[in-house]
Amino acid sequence: MKVSVIGSGYVGSVTAACFADVGHEVVCVDIDEKKVEQINKGVPPIYEEGLEELLGKYAGKRLIATTDSEFAVMDTEISFICVGTPSGEDGSIDLSIVRAAAGNIGEALAKKEGYHVVVVKSTVVPETTEKVVLPILEEKSGKKAGKDFGVAMNPEFLREGKAVYDFMHPDKIVVGANDLRAGDLVSELYRSFDCEVTRTIPRTAEMIKYANNSFLATKISFANEIGNICKKLGIDTYEVMQAVGKDFRISPNFLNSGAGFGGSCFPKDVKALIGKAKDIGYEPLLLESVIAVNEKQPLLMTEILQRKAGDLEGKKVAVLGLAFKNDTDDIRESRAIPVVAELLRLGARVFAYDPMAAESMKRVFPTIEYCKSAAKALKDADACLVMTEWEEFKELDAEFEDMKEKIVIDGRRIIRAKGLDYEGLCW
Repeated sequence: MKVSVIGSGYVGSVTAACFADVGHEVVCVDIDEKKVEQINKGVPPIYEEGLEELLGKYAGKRLIATTDSEFAVMDTEISFICVGTPSGEDGSIDLSIVRAAAGNIGEALAKKEGYHVVVVKSTVVPETTEKVVLPILEEKSGKKAGKDFGVAMNPEFLREGKAVYDFMHPDKIVVGANDLRAGDLVSELYRSFDCEVTRTIPRTAEMIKYANNSFLATKISFANEIGNICKKLGIDTYEVMQAVGKDFRISPNFLNSGAGFGGSCFPKDVKALIGKAKDIGYEPLLLESVIAVNEKQPLLMTEILQRKAGDLEGKKVAVLGLAFKNDTDDIRESRAIPVVAELLRLGARVFAYDPMAAESMKRVFPTIEYCKSAAKALKDADACLVMTEWEEFKELDAEFEDMKEKIVIDGRRIIRAKGLDYEGLCW
């Protein structure tokens, strides 16, 4: 089938490359000419494991990129909206980019003959597809949804760092459509996947995505709350959660205590669902608590550091890990951000290292020292805070030689070196 993908960020570029890999012809659309040029050269606009290989294989063949959304819609059967949905100042979802994308597609549909399906893959709160996207498409095209064109919702369930693998090996595929024809065409895209397609209506598909991410975020905040209590009682929270996770009703995933969750999905999605709930007159107390625990969690690290080191004015503190998780350069909602901000407020000199995310973090904190290795960050440091679970941090015995008897506070339970003044965040 011929598919256009509007937006070439994290979701869009992975969706385009993976659809090309299963045999579909794909047109990527982005307003950023640099991104378009990169994709056409086979260079991914973001780092994602496996993405460079796929773009290198299909760019200029089954996959092309353009800034011309009208061309993309006219030349394809199905258009996916994969643009960003950032949080507003109050945490509610900002749909301005989705609205703009829908408007551009609608204008193209006005000139197109034949049936076309528009699929929302961006994460949007329930009712967005039906009450925001569909009316814009009808207004701009002068056509009728369900008759002249179809509208569907197809949420993504991708982990950053493993998005290509997750797309190609899904545990669920959800297609929401009020129009049977539209739902059938979108489902057909996934014919070669060894996974059942769950068919439903758009608002249910939207809610499945939010419920999925909110539940995972809840597990993390729950594990952190238990971890904080365990620490005060002298109990190993990891031993507790290892046993709890053996319960088949719970599973061991997302039960590791630590500095909290970040990234482009969990914080934004939970806050957006909170905003939607309040809009309809419901107070989501549990979800608000999930966010509250997550906001507090990383700052416990600086509290521990102050308790152990006293006044931080002028002291050198190494921060290992800036990305919100390992295997990505993404710093969105990274738990390192509030920690670095607090260290600076307290007068510490921050020396940071991350294998991939330093350049991104420079836009947030341009004045701190960015080091080329963990060893350089640790040299002569008074203390070290470990924020991201990078594999290389597990093997830092030699690098920590300079840190003997110095303070190391581990936010991810990853440091194995001996002879340190070591303390875990929740253990």
